[in-house]
Amino acid sequence: MAFQGSSADEVIKAQDKHLKEMGASGDESHAPALKDMQGRWKRPISGMAWYKSTKKAFAALPEG
Repeated sequence: MAFQGSSADEVIKAQDKHLKEMGASGDESHAPALKDMQGRWKRPISGMAWYKSTKKAFAALPEG
């Protein structure tokens, strides 16, 4: 699924919200991604590395 936003933070929040909603609905196809998301925030150092990498990748995208 593609998410849009004017900042990396908006896209990350939209993705996280979607994963939480799918997990709550029992959609098992999203279970691995939901587990990854939850794990990022349980491990602050590696989670922050993921966050910085994602923001950098977002900044490198062409505007449009």
